Amino acid sequence: MSRPIILGIVGDSAAGKTTLTRGIAQVLGPENVTLICTDDYHRYDRQQRAEIGITALHPDCNYLDIMQQHLALLRTGQSILKPVYSHKTGTFEPPQYIKPNKFVIIEGLLGYSTRAARDAYDVKVYLAPPESLRADWKIKRDTQKRGYTQEQVLAELEKREPDSEQFIRPQRQWSDIVVTFYPPNDNETENGGHLNVRLILRPTIPHPDFTQILHPDNDDSESPVRLGLDRDMGKPVDVLEVDGHATLEQVNKIEHVMCNDMPYLKNVCDREINPELGKIAGTTGETLQSYPLAITQLIVTYHMLKATQGHS
Repeated sequence: MSRPIILGIVGDSAAGKTTLTRGIAQVLGPENVTLICTDDYHRYDRQQRAEIGITALHPDCNYLDIMQQHLALLRTGQSILKPVYSHKTGTFEPPQYIKPNKFVIIEGLLGYSTRAARDAYDVKVYLAPPESLRADWKIKRDTQKRGYTQEQVLAELEKREPDSEQFIRPQRQWSDIVVTFYPPNDNETENGGHLNVRLILRPTIPHPDFTQILHPDNDDSESPVRLGLDRDMGKPVDVLEVDGHATLEQVNKIEHVMCNDMPYLKNVCDREINPELGKIAGTTGETLQSYPLAITQLIVTYHMLKATQGHS
């Protein structure tokens, strides 16, 4: 068996890692994907963290050495005995025996924090939503699913901010793709299916050639799908933007560039086969279709499939 393809998805708490991961796993076929969360490598449970006065974002609060060791094993196709941390109870559960599938998706807070860990990934994604949007997402998630009050979540965000700044956000520099979902026209109340996306595509991996349909920095600022050139953390990058109000017809062109470049993606691009593509849960539990999310999931999937060709 050739070794598994490993995707990293790193971002701060409630940055949207699970939503992105779920869609990609769906596209690749859940039976082909192993999902691992690096938060399982916490050194202390919730109560111990409170007593010591350390946040889960601090490297000292995590067994990063074990994490990078496990990543190295997974990369060579070997199994691991992974710790399990429950976000619901804030305690540890019995470890899990994990045998890697064809694709391994590693999501979490500190996935790129060591050189050895970074070397294990084929594709590295970093999620960077505006802080105000991430705070909204975190309040919603932690009050609805983790039993916190809004006051507790806000206090936690404030307590974690120094560590976010020092340890989480700098990991952006190691990623191949930076994903920023943001509300249109700074409309703070806009959430869910109508968010725009800005994708920073670094030259660290070869991206699909979108110039055949979009011309960088042409004056098409009115178009809901735009390609541009920019700098990120001082380095030149391509930027692909897709607005939340883009129509299926408009995003189809981008999808075709990827699908024609990668025969296997033909099935992926077929919405009949992949109804989950770009789907998110709305605030009242209804399912919304987001084309910016669908494009993001497709680009990441494209790179994972491209990587399989690299070493098959």
